[in-house]
Amino acid sequence: MNESTPKQLNSPLDPDVMYQALEEKIRNCGHPMDLGRIRAAYDMAVLAHSGQKRKDGSPYVTHCVAAADISVDLGLDEDSIIAALLHDVIEDTPLTHADIAKQFGSAVADIVEGVTKLTRVQYTSKEEEQMENLRKMLMAMAKDIRVILIKLADRMHNMRTMAYQTPEKQRAKSLETMEVYAPIAHRLGMQQAKWELEDLSLQYLDPAGYKDITDWLSARMPELESFMSAMEQKIQARLKAERIDASIFCRIKHVYSIYRKMYSQKLPLNGIFDLCAFRVIVDSIPDCYNVLGVIHDMFKPVPGRFKDYISTPKPNMYQSLHTTVIGTEGIPFEVQIRTWEMHRTAEYGVAAHWKYKMGDGAGAVRQGDEDKFAWVRRLLESQQESDASDFFHDLKIDMFADEVFVFSPKGDVINLPAGATPIDFAYNIHSDVGNRMVGAKVNGRIVTFDYTLQNGDIVEIRTSKSAPGPSRDWLNIVKSGSARTKIKQWFKKEKREENVIRGREMLEDELKHNELALEDVLIDEITAPILKRLSFAHVDDLYAAIGYGGVTASRVANRMRDELKALNAEKKSVLDKVSAAAERREEKAKKEGKAVHGILVEGLDNCLVKFSRCCTPVPGDSIIGFITRGQGVSIHRTDCPNYLQRSHDPESEGRWIHVGWAREITDVYVTSITIASKDRTGLVMDIASALNSLNAKVRSLSAREISGLALTVVSLEVHDLSELRVIMNKLSSIPSVTSVTRNGN
Repeated sequence: MNESTPKQLNSPLDPDVMYQALEEKIRNCGHPMDLGRIRAAYDMAVLAHSGQKRKDGSPYVTHCVAAADISVDLGLDEDSIIAALLHDVIEDTPLTHADIAKQFGSAVADIVEGVTKLTRVQYTSKEEEQMENLRKMLMAMAKDIRVILIKLADRMHNMRTMAYQTPEKQRAKSLETMEVYAPIAHRLGMQQAKWELEDLSLQYLDPAGYKDITDWLSARMPELESFMSAMEQKIQARLKAERIDASIFCRIKHVYSIYRKMYSQKLPLNGIFDLCAFRVIVDSIPDCYNVLGVIHDMFKPVPGRFKDYISTPKPNMYQSLHTTVIGTEGIPFEVQIRTWEMHRTAEYGVAAHWKYKMGDGAGAVRQGDEDKFAWVRRLLESQQESDASDFFHDLKIDMFADEVFVFSPKGDVINLPAGATPIDFAYNIHSDVGNRMVGAKVNGRIVTFDYTLQNGDIVEIRTSKSAPGPSRDWLNIVKSGSARTKIKQWFKKEKREENVIRGREMLEDELKHNELALEDVLIDEITAPILKRLSFAHVDDLYAAIGYGGVTASRVANRMRDELKALNAEKKSVLDKVSAAAERREEKAKKEGKAVHGILVEGLDNCLVKFSRCCTPVPGDSIIGFITRGQGVSIHRTDCPNYLQRSHDPESEGRWIHVGWAREITDVYVTSITIASKDRTGLVMDIASALNSLNAKVRSLSAREISGLALTVVSLEVHDLSELRVIMNKLSSIPSVTSVTRNGN
């Protein structure tokens, strides 16, 4: 792939022209493929996406051909090219996994299914949807690494054509690319893809910063090219004199690398000196170290900037010698030294498996090669029981973070996330070692459990059969997701009853932060969908999962809150319909009767009217009348619990009557409200002062304390609903008051 920023499309493209170029590239790639089979996949994609357009006006299938084209650049096999052409058909068209498997085989269909997003599942938030999509993609990746390679090709083309999207989508997709896909490319060793994705994302995340750097590089390019040419000739001449056969390449650091260095070290643009990097590629590992000696003899090395990734490869298979030296002009530059095989792996990462080892044209993973991808399976196996939030958090640490390399007493190299502790090391060895851990030594000295391991440390774990097991505090100490998961699994297995009690308490505390009580949400309408979504049979299973850390209390509380809101919204919709009908009936009543105490009763004049004590309506409320035996018509609010419960009661049939408020009302009306607050000294005085400031006419005021909560009931006279709302708003502003509600709700 080209390191330069790709050109954006300027006009709609012809998919047939693009496909002909793709076929030509496949013919020249050096590996035999069945072009008839690939053509059939293209025809299927054209038919499936017929009528669909991209933002630039091109047929949608041009994106599929572009993804396949990038897959060829990565050197992927025939099945991968076909899957790239079809990667969106399950998501965006009626075609199914079975349709693809029938024509192209289950391997292709499984890859397409792995790339497909979970568009048919409802999520409580966009964040959760993104995390579950990533989880599914990585689960498929554990079975077939080609899933993620095609997804990277898909994202790369989308980023190249991001100019046609809205600014909001440009930023959202660029942020996701920077946080998820560029680190994945890095973890897979695909440096060219990583650099391109980072630079494309930066264009939209900080366009001004991106332009400043590219303009500055353009202005300095003649000077930099002159320097690189002189250094290349000098190194080449010396290596030739030493009879070392080597190829030398030079490049300017990519834009995001410069940008990140500026911000991490707080440097201005003219403070960035090591802009140039040289790559020396030789035939053998001994030659790598010979070249290193020559470079250090020619130029002064910068202390602390030498790294040997040949003897200690990175987990993504990357191998190379890195050193930074000072040139004769006083300009620092980096030199990377590697063999050709190391270079291919550095450029293409895991994709090099297909590009250089297909030999016979087969794309399947060969015996032994699958060990190189075992880290994917290990990572995902440790996350099986995590919820989406924990999974994504652990994934970012295990997969994306910097690493530290330490040694076991036997000399085995163990790589852990940067910041890892002896506990992480113990669980990396085996779950039993971690569970029975009682102490640790680093370089022969006893250290604390939260000691931060450094590169080169020799770690020894002390264990005991009588160890009590892990502490819950360890969950806050460990850095690796696998260690955290293994600790949670121990608590899940060993402490069920304790977990249920602890989980219930944690959920109650979290609900309090949302101003809810556990009793408010422990109803089937709320718990049933949550238990089903999280695959729990009973609420105690949910408590236990919270207790051992399998799911977070905050996540469950948020879901309960959302379910409660949805339930209340549904009830409100019913009430709104009742209110609208009541308003229509009130208008009719106003035309047909005379007002008594401000009330018009449909079809009756001067009848006895009384206001119910259960809901104390005032002008402005939606109301309904109930014909009582010998006491006239009782007036209720339409949201009164008594009305809602008895409106469909057969015994009350025919006794509910339409009523309404008169246009002109001079009476005052008695109603009551309840003020809930934290109990404190002077509360009643503050309430009385607030009422007095509004000249509110108070009939009675009583207060009582329940478990640290003060409940104050006020009965008062008002002219209408608007006056009552002014009073309630004033009372709500009193310090420590949590709610002001009308009685009868």
